[in-house]
Amino acid sequence: MNEAEIKLKRTESILKELIPEALGSMNDKRLHELDIVEVKCSRGKSDAKVYMNPAGLSEQGKRDYLKLLRKARPIIETFCMKDQGWYRSPKFTFEFDEQIEKSKNIEELFKRIAKDKGEE
Repeated sequence: MNEAEIKLKRTESILKELIPEALGSMNDKRLHELDIVEVKCSRGKSDAKVYMNPAGLSEQGKRDYLKLLRKARPIIETFCMKDQGWYRSPKFTFEFDEQIEKSKNIEELFKRIAKDKGEE
């Protein structure tokens, strides 16, 4: 891992801590509940994808949260920028991490296969 990759990882971990703080400081209580799973910055740190846990949310609920987050994005970026003393903040895009659901489905399939093999 070279120095640039280390700086990128450091920025990602800082943002992973700061974004929930920024969400917690907002008046909308729904944003306080979101669980940030991962933050991935682009190489130049100009953009960052923020992945959230979709557990317990319907498709409509996910759309509502993404709409809220698009409106709150400038506030979150300003919060992160001021907290770290940065000249600019990455532009955030918010997505729900569907890998968690996929891994649960795969685990269920493996359990079924093991159960079926045990019955034979």
